[in-house]
Amino acid sequence: MTDTLEFDYIPLETEIPALVKHPNSRQLVMYAGASGDYNPIHYDRDVAAARGLPGIVVHGQLVSACLIQLLTDWLGDRGVIMKFAVSYKAMTFPGEPFTCRGIVARKSDAGDRQLTLTVWAENPRGDKTVTGTAVVRLFG
Repeated sequence: MTDTLEFDYIPLETEIPALVKHPNSRQLVMYAGASGDYNPIHYDRDVAAARGLPGIVVHGQLVSACLIQLLTDWLGDRGVIMKFAVSYKAMTFPGEPFTCRGIVARKSDAGDRQLTLTVWAENPRGDKTVTGTAVVRLFG
């Protein structure tokens, strides 16, 4: 969490501290149970291969949840997420870390203390696997 998270002192292009995640098979099982997404491409290598995939893949919505964690870690109790939307661009694989990143893209001039952020997850090769935007409102 940033010590100085005040609307007036956050310039455009401010980078949010990155969040690195290390997805593993256990997390995929736990996420499947919590979300009800039991698509076999997330746990069965043979099914994934039959569908032309190089291996099992991490749930896209699990990566999205990590992007939300990036935002809530940064905001702490100093703000709230108002809007969040993502697009899935490429697959994320268990055993391969990914990094969640974000930058301040726009500041509202309507007096509502809202920031629009560009967020994304990228694999170790720098490919953006999930991209999106978020609108947050700062308190105080």
